[in-house]
Amino acid sequence: MTTLIDAPPSDADALLPPKKKQSGGGLGQYILVRFLLIFPTILILVTLVFFLMRITGDPITAAMGGRLPPEQLQERIHSAGYDRPLLVQYFEYLGQLVTGNFGTTLSDNRKVTEMLTTYGSATLELAVNALIVALLVGIPLGLVAASRRDHLPDAVLRILAILFYATPVFFAGMLLKLVFSVWLGWLPVAGRAGTRTELSLTALEAPTGIYWLDALRSGNMAAFSDVISHAVLPAVALGFLTAGVFLRLVRTNVIGTLGKDYVEAGRSRGVSEFRLVTKHAYKPALIPIITVMGLQIAVLLGGAVLTETTFEWKGLGFQLANYLTARDFVAVQGIVVLLAVIVAVTNFIVDIIAALIDPRVRY
Repeated sequence: MTTLIDAPPSDADALLPPKKKQSGGGLGQYILVRFLLIFPTILILVTLVFFLMRITGDPITAAMGGRLPPEQLQERIHSAGYDRPLLVQYFEYLGQLVTGNFGTTLSDNRKVTEMLTTYGSATLELAVNALIVALLVGIPLGLVAASRRDHLPDAVLRILAILFYATPVFFAGMLLKLVFSVWLGWLPVAGRAGTRTELSLTALEAPTGIYWLDALRSGNMAAFSDVISHAVLPAVALGFLTAGVFLRLVRTNVIGTLGKDYVEAGRSRGVSEFRLVTKHAYKPALIPIITVMGLQIAVLLGGAVLTETTFEWKGLGFQLANYLTARDFVAVQGIVVLLAVIVAVTNFIVDIIAALIDPRVRY
């Protein structure tokens, strides 16, 4: 007697599509894999930075060559260990990084970790401010462009997006300073805050280094207003660079979603175009935006170098320009490694957010 299990498939069963095997794992496995990928990414970046910095020779010769007698120069090179084989220096440097030791700067003789914590918060504040500007400008304008596709507003906004992205940050910064600081006198021309505000915020107990956050924590609204007024122009100059990317990305993805069957069904039922764009087409278009957002963090950090120099915003970018001028490669190496770590961790966080919003990302 043939059992149900042993029975051959019927003709009806043969007509059914084969069952798809689910590939990949769940959210936990996805997070674990993405987290483990951080370490080889950082290792590759650290290795590239180390050997690129060594192409020009040892850091002491690069920073002090020609300013010290040859005997003293060789003595410093030997005491710092830069005359040893390059691979020995590389593995020793990796061991120092694991313990949080980035070395000591050559130009001002201070711990690199101290310099990074002092100025890193300023760069983080600028990047966050610029990202807020980019989101507030790029996403709404992208929705407008998508809703008015192939009309005059769409054409104008597409040109505007190209201008946002193509204009150099330092040039945009100088124009903003000329118009809003010199001609109109509305906003400060440079700096993170006024002298009195900086003194009051740095004197707080356990300050975060992010001025607007410290001002809110202390309840000092006058200081908060001063900090925001100083932050507007740098945030706009850097934020518009990324706003152009968001504008075009939102427009493209929303237009693609507007052609889906469920959107056409809603349109046939008389749903307004505004509601179709803002409610039905916008949410599915969020995934690419969130993914690209992680990549734009690297753009913001790279643009921070020029922005901080233009507005004398004393963060890592401002210090990086000074250390490059002084040829202090130890400090430069520490700053670049920290920025690489920030980019790698940020992309990990963005991947997790995308996986939480859309389960398809996990597979």
